[in-house]
Amino acid sequence: MARSISTFLMFDGVAEEAMNLYVSLFRGSRIARIERYGAGEQGRTGSVKRAHFTVGGHELMCSDSPLKHNFSFTPSISLFIDCESVPELDGAFHQLATGGQVLMPLDDYGFSARFGWVTDRFGVSWQLNFA
Repeated sequence: MARSISTFLMFDGVAEEAMNLYVSLFRGSRIARIERYGAGEQGRTGSVKRAHFTVGGHELMCSDSPLKHNFSFTPSISLFIDCESVPELDGAFHQLATGGQVLMPLDDYGFSARFGWVTDRFGVSWQLNFA
């Protein structure tokens, strides 16, 4: 049996900026630890080698990849957040949409009284819901 499962996000030099934004948006969020690349290691010195953080109680990990890849994030995988209030949802949606792309604008879609889907400026996809 697995000891733990975490969502892992691989960035290209913006892991810390993304992580700071994410933990600022939802209560129960925090950065637990950051391990940085040192001199002589494969990644850029000082960039995120591996970090552990939580968003609304959900455990995530991230890093700045030392290698360039021909792929990025896709909306096929997204973080689904059940928000505590409409103001929380609206605020997070607008912050995440800044510099990103709105996939489904905030609206009542029948399955939810208030829902929106956005890809943030880092390429991570978020579904925000208030039922």
